[in-house]
Amino acid sequence: MKTHHYKTTIQWTGNKGTGTSGYRDYERSHSISVENKVIIEGSSDPSFRGDKTKYNPEEMFLSSLSSCHMLWYLHFCSEAGIIVTDYTDEATGIMAETTNGSGHFTEVTLHPAVTITEESMIEKAKQLHHKANEYCFIANSVNFEVKHIPTVWVK
Repeated sequence: MKTHHYKTTIQWTGNKGTGTSGYRDYERSHSISVENKVIIEGSSDPSFRGDKTKYNPEEMFLSSLSSCHMLWYLHFCSEAGIIVTDYTDEATGIMAETTNGSGHFTEVTLHPAVTITEESMIEKAKQLHHKANEYCFIANSVNFEVKHIPTVWVK
């Protein structure tokens, strides 16, 4: 089996001078960095005292599922001779918070809107979402089904 290794650096930037001396005494802000890439500013969800102007882990999780699916989908379309000219996905997810404050995602649905060049390829273009879902590394790493509701247009 071939393996791939990844490394990210998370740096907490929310110390307001007294560290974590109290639950309300620190910000949840942090930076996410990977060598030679743009830094992403993160925080927790505003429901958990986070900064709504920064990405939170839940949004990044959805983005990972969505972008992995898209990359596999584009790959399979390319192999099948389907010319994709536009792709947008508005992914949605539901996270259940438990009584002890922990939580987990129970559902993610991808809503890819794809534009292709040939009407005769619409059905095949729709079918390839199933294959992309089967191959997506991130979807294969979660313990729930990642659903997808695609739309395909010709332009």
